[in-house]
Amino acid sequence: MGAFDGSGNPGMGAGTDLDDILAQMFGGMGGMGGMPGYGGGGRPPKPRKSPNEETKYEVTLEDLYKGKTVKFASTKNVICGLCKGKGGKEKATAKECSTCGGQGYKEVLTRLGPMLTSSTAPCTVCDGQGSFFSPKDKCKKCKGKKVTEEKKMLEIYIPRGAKEGDSVTLEGEADQVPDQEPGDIVFHLVETDHPVFRRAGPDLTADLEITLAEALAGFSRVVLKHLDGRGIELTHPKKPGDVLSPGQVLKIPGEGMPFKKSNARGDLYLIVDVKFPNGSWAPSPAVLEKLKELLPKSNQPPIEAETVDEVDYESDADIEQFGQGDPRGGSGWEEDDEDGETAQCATQ
Repeated sequence: MGAFDGSGNPGMGAGTDLDDILAQMFGGMGGMGGMPGYGGGGRPPKPRKSPNEETKYEVTLEDLYKGKTVKFASTKNVICGLCKGKGGKEKATAKECSTCGGQGYKEVLTRLGPMLTSSTAPCTVCDGQGSFFSPKDKCKKCKGKKVTEEKKMLEIYIPRGAKEGDSVTLEGEADQVPDQEPGDIVFHLVETDHPVFRRAGPDLTADLEITLAEALAGFSRVVLKHLDGRGIELTHPKKPGDVLSPGQVLKIPGEGMPFKKSNARGDLYLIVDVKFPNGSWAPSPAVLEKLKELLPKSNQPPIEAETVDEVDYESDADIEQFGQGDPRGGSGWEEDDEDGETAQCATQ
């Protein structure tokens, strides 16, 4: 099985360039530029580009809201300054690797059950170079590796309004390879979960926790801290008689995520979560009667029935137990249906 780079072209590596292929076919004439009828004197083949280095980078919602500059130290390979990427001393000549025949790779056979498949792998003798220098001829600085390590401070900017899946690219900052243009470092942004806000495109949503008294009687206070540190203050009710209900949604225009390269913003949606009093809340009967008088009366018509049973209830039930009350493990209904169906068939 030949090499396959995922691009639909078996046998071609990810860095293969069309000019290189044509140069090999037409004897180094730079594609078709050196052939009669195809333009003037052949141009040199375009240098290949070394592979990009891609990595995931986690960012907070605050980073994406405000934008952020990140500086970090990086160690990468650069062309050896002493031998200029040759790998050997000035007048030394590299020897062709006899193991791979100067190809830099060799064919490897792998057994999969009764079948043998072939693939290519870098030659371990010449480190995939196709040639090597004898120990005495190697460059003293890079030891024949053609590159040396260099430490460098890099900086990336995460723009305001960026989102999950966006990428930030540092062009030409990947490892350097002889006779190739350096590739890029690509950071793929991964948005971490936020304890307060949730994001959908340019919009934000958050829970608005209020007490029952606030839902009925109103409030004026800072309800949450925004991603840039500002407090968001709400005053309720907007008009007398307005109340807030559980699950009600309040929309605050222009307080969502910023759009890239724009002053426009999305919207903020607050989902009302009314916190009712717990079991320890026990006002006097007189207070409860007064509360009943103040609150609206039920407009539901009474339910009439010939027989009425007064029942008890459990106030701490779990809805996850719904449907699990069959003492026979939930299979009783199916068994009854099967028995009834069998009896019906028998009478036909």
